Amino acid sequence: MQVVHWLPRTELPFAAPSRPELLLPPEPLLEEAPLLPQAAPQKAATPAAAPASRPKIEIPRPSVVSKAASKPVEDDKPAAVVAKRAVVPPPRFALQLLRAGSCLVLVELATGEPFQSRDPSYLLLKDMLRAAGLPDSPQIIGEPVRWPLLVRGNLDQGPEAARDFVQGFILARLEEAPCSCLWLVGLPAVRFAGEADEQAYYRELPVEGLGTAWALPGLELLMDEPQRKADVWQAMRRLMARWKTSNE
Repeated sequence: MQVVHWLPRTELPFAAPSRPELLLPPEPLLEEAPLLPQAAPQKAATPAAAPASRPKIEIPRPSVVSKAASKPVEDDKPAAVVAKRAVVPPPRFALQLLRAGSCLVLVELATGEPFQSRDPSYLLLKDMLRAAGLPDSPQIIGEPVRWPLLVRGNLDQGPEAARDFVQGFILARLEEAPCSCLWLVGLPAVRFAGEADEQAYYRELPVEGLGTAWALPGLELLMDEPQRKADVWQAMRRLMARWKTSNE
């Protein structure tokens, strides 16, 4: 029945005394003002937390530095690595030594074969000797010097070895009979006997141990380029006194 308090109109016999506060009239109910919703305190906007990502695993990659660092240092090897010498193929040439009066003539054999009496190159050489006032029938000294010496083998046959061999061969002939001037005809003769190149054509070359040499283009080149003969003649006139004096 939803009865909270019940008070009798008259005092009930044998009833317990009533509590005085229950007899007071009830206080009027006060209307409470409606509560306004309070604004929630503003909070600083914070970025949404990024979803947890998987940890990134760095995979080491091989590098030149890491490889070099990983190699053990060997104490028994020097720190500097000596580069291997490049293998130079042996030069190929054939030279013939002749004697004309007081001069030795080292001539390139363009074909690799000895001179024949009717060879155009040999006829040109005879003309040059005649113009120089030397015997035009030179004496052939020994067999042609052909390089390389060996087709196979481990013998050093590079440019330096070729130079030493050619100069040693001429030096042995000079010990038998000295000469007033050594003619070097052709680039191989100039290079491996005179230690020079084509820039030395028509000039005198002092060669240690061999004396004075005269550098000339090859006979085949003189026939292919006849205009070079004028340069040979001009240089010959300047040097002619050297061997003419010896012949007298």
